[in-house]
Amino acid sequence: MNTIKKAHVHLTLLNGCITTLILVTMTLGYLFISESNMMQNRIASYPRDIYPIASYIEQQDIVSNTWLSQLESNNKYYISLMDNGTEFLYNVNRDLALDERQRVVNAAWELYRTGDTPRTTHPLSHDSSYVSYIMELKNDADGTSAKYYCSVIYIEKNHTFLEVLLAAPLQDLLDQISRQRFLFLGIITLALIAIWIFAWIFTGKLLDPIEANRLRQNQFIASASHELRTPLAVILSCAETELAKKESSELSTIKSESLRTSRLLGDMLTLLSCDTGHLEIKPVSTQLDTLVLNACEAFETMAAARHIRITAVLPEDILPDCLCDSERITQVLAVFLHNAISYTPEGGSITLSVRHCSPHHRSGRHFEIQISDTGVGISDEEKNRIFDRFYRSEKARSDKDHFGLGLSIAHDIITAHHGSITVTDTPGGGTTFIITI
Repeated sequence: MNTIKKAHVHLTLLNGCITTLILVTMTLGYLFISESNMMQNRIASYPRDIYPIASYIEQQDIVSNTWLSQLESNNKYYISLMDNGTEFLYNVNRDLALDERQRVVNAAWELYRTGDTPRTTHPLSHDSSYVSYIMELKNDADGTSAKYYCSVIYIEKNHTFLEVLLAAPLQDLLDQISRQRFLFLGIITLALIAIWIFAWIFTGKLLDPIEANRLRQNQFIASASHELRTPLAVILSCAETELAKKESSELSTIKSESLRTSRLLGDMLTLLSCDTGHLEIKPVSTQLDTLVLNACEAFETMAAARHIRITAVLPEDILPDCLCDSERITQVLAVFLHNAISYTPEGGSITLSVRHCSPHHRSGRHFEIQISDTGVGISDEEKNRIFDRFYRSEKARSDKDHFGLGLSIAHDIITAHHGSITVTDTPGGGTTFIITI
């Protein structure tokens, strides 16, 4: 994934997450305020019934059976009346579920007597007042629960006292709140889908000019690199021809710098292929142990010149073939071996090993190649940056052969193979790179 695509994804995530957070926060705030108001309005409506009920009982010497039944006829209340602690029995509305009604009434009286719930006392007159509280009643049969707004009116009359219980079911209000939540959930879901689609399209449009400019830059780099290769090849050929005739420090410098520039152009073209998604990978059945041996032999002379011992460690069992691009893997090994030789002091050692991991691994058959050295090592701060392009360790600033591109190219090649590269410290000092293919 190139930088523009990453920016597209990151900007979409940023835009979408911020908008989602704002929308969800506003929705939750609205639902909280709306539900609180709905509950408060419902609770505020009950005192309008309590006052006339209390007034009627105070004025009447006899509370009629018919009047109590009518109060329950609209299923708004469950009503129970206590006369000096004795329940007043009457023919309740037959439309109500009697067992359910009695269960609610008994639970409400018990909660009132024990005082185990927060309650509020309201005066009505000199001889009367009422207490209100919320009761949550659980149904052991199905595990559900229901809420009730309960009021107990207390009236002293003719040396007796009456207690009138009014239990108002709140289930219809709770159902209304649930319907509102599901409605908003559906609306928010559709809105978020539209927002994320818009964020993706909008950020893509914003990045189109940058992408076009990047493509023009890549085209220029590719053209310039290809054009520069021809004169470099001519210069290198002429320098090698003259050096064959006679030794010259000037010609040696020309040859060295030409080779260095040629490597830089090759690295830039490889990175350009990675950026455009055109890095050519030709997977074939490859014997990795052979690649490891060839790589060690190719760098043996260079390592010997610096008095560095380079060793290849192969498993005793024959390795199965690995499906990979042998030329690209050889290029990766060359990068790591060249770095290891450059950063390992004289008398040090480099070990290149390969092994076949368990086929039961979650990624299936895979191989690990390790390049260990006894060099200067890499600090923990730099381990997270060494695969960045043009990044060079402070210890490598004086080395002109390194442009800070090799590890980035190796990382892109292994990523194209769906593999990974990790870096750890070598026991005793140095660095170990682990390549998984």
